[in-house]
Amino acid sequence: MSIRTFVAVAAVAAGLGACAPTMGTAGGGYGPPAAFNAADFAPSARIGNAAIEGRVAFGRDGQSFACTGSVGLTPDTPYTRQRFQTLYGSTEQAAVPEVVVRARTVPDPNADYRSYVRSQTCTNGRFRFDALPEGGWFLITPVSAGADRIILMRHVVTRAGTTANVTL
Repeated sequence: MSIRTFVAVAAVAAGLGACAPTMGTAGGGYGPPAAFNAADFAPSARIGNAAIEGRVAFGRDGQSFACTGSVGLTPDTPYTRQRFQTLYGSTEQAAVPEVVVRARTVPDPNADYRSYVRSQTCTNGRFRFDALPEGGWFLITPVSAGADRIILMRHVVTRAGTTANVTL
């Protein structure tokens, strides 16, 4: 291989390497698993004056999907961010068949963060969370149309004194 060919190949490889994901990037890079840490969840347990008001208006392939249970609100922490990236393929927004979510595995599946998850009933396609502190949250709700069951996920940020309006 000539010097000129070697330099050209090295330049292309360096350019492609610059596009590759890096260790520990936000949004679920390829770093080591984020360990469950109760201290990361502590701010979410505070009482605040923010709220989330939402509605479910999801449709796919001409079908309208309806809420089929409660809406969960999970704090955004390094642990949950990585978990949701694995389960839903995103930390922003997703609509994934329930069977796909259940088939995926996450590190430390027994970590008990459930005491930090808030839940509200979805009534007539609407839900509301009050007394929230500022911060990032993941909304999750199952929806169905006939035998099709999908899990909707959306990241929401609350701000003091405001209500975040969300449509899933």
